[in-house]
Amino acid sequence: MGLLEGKKGLVLNIANDRSIAWHIANNAIRHGAKCGFGYLPIEKMERRVRKAMEEGGFGQEWLYPCDVGRDEDIEKFFSAARDQFGTIDFLVHSLAFADRTYLQPGKFLSTPRDVFKQAVDISAYSLLALTRGAAPLMPEGGSVVALTYLGSGTVVPGYNVMGVAKAALESTARYLAFELGEKKIRVNTISAGPVRTLSAMAVGNVDEVFEHVVKKSPLKRNIDPDEVGKTAVYLLSDLSSGVTGENIFVDSGFNCVGL
Repeated sequence: MGLLEGKKGLVLNIANDRSIAWHIANNAIRHGAKCGFGYLPIEKMERRVRKAMEEGGFGQEWLYPCDVGRDEDIEKFFSAARDQFGTIDFLVHSLAFADRTYLQPGKFLSTPRDVFKQAVDISAYSLLALTRGAAPLMPEGGSVVALTYLGSGTVVPGYNVMGVAKAALESTARYLAFELGEKKIRVNTISAGPVRTLSAMAVGNVDEVFEHVVKKSPLKRNIDPDEVGKTAVYLLSDLSSGVTGENIFVDSGFNCVGL
């Protein structure tokens, strides 16, 4: 029997079969979960997501459009999820966005107000908005997991406004964990090491980051995104029933190295 046997949950957002959300979904389904998926309502994105789901062997699972920057989209998404699943046991938040023009070394100071606001809205406020929609579907409690990165608390040149947004995301997760604890809803984050996803490749100097992790991390390698998927299964399962408000690093130990 899998660790998530009989559990149902929602995953936002798969971009392709290299995305961390894909690896989380793949592991969750292998452990017995039934998943539903959200995607940015763009025709190209829908085709890409459906292809990734098919390649993972879960192409038949529920898929529904949701632009997390629009409250009405979020309301429709959870209304449809309620009709489809009734109740859910988990929510996975694996999405972020910032204008790549400003994700370059030396570009943080020039970040415009609208770019800053959009990054925080899509990357951090969305966790609050999605959890607010998911909570009523978790009457017996549940687990919320969001993806973050080391650049939230330390400077990673080129990560810039996305680092600010991830810091807001982690703080949001802690406040949600506190407020939802009485409802037995746990909220945690996973800080994944660099992975060659579509989002990561938008960050300037990213190749140097990969090289630096290999040189400096205790394990002397970059992570496999499947390792993040396995950690997510732990946080979504009853094995982590006493864990909330935490940030778990899956980064070959890079975060613990000072120099």
